[in-house]
Amino acid sequence: MEAKNTQKEYTNGAVTVVWESGKCIHSGNCVRNNPDVFQPKEKPWIKIDASSSDKIIETVNKCPSGALTFYRNK
Repeated sequence: MEAKNTQKEYTNGAVTVVWESGKCIHSGNCVRNNPDVFQPKEKPWIKIDASSSDKIIETVNKCPSGALTFYRNK
């Protein structure tokens, strides 16, 4: 049986983070680089308002699996 690939979006108005659970390899880069935002033991685990958009983008860009991506809102 295949694991379900959940996709969730979290937005702060300026930027939206997209998380795809099926791609996540649990490297922990997001948690180490921005623990105020990425809190895997919490629900929801991404606290998008806890950091600046620039810091969030910088953190997402360090995701080795591509499970975390982002886009800027218009």
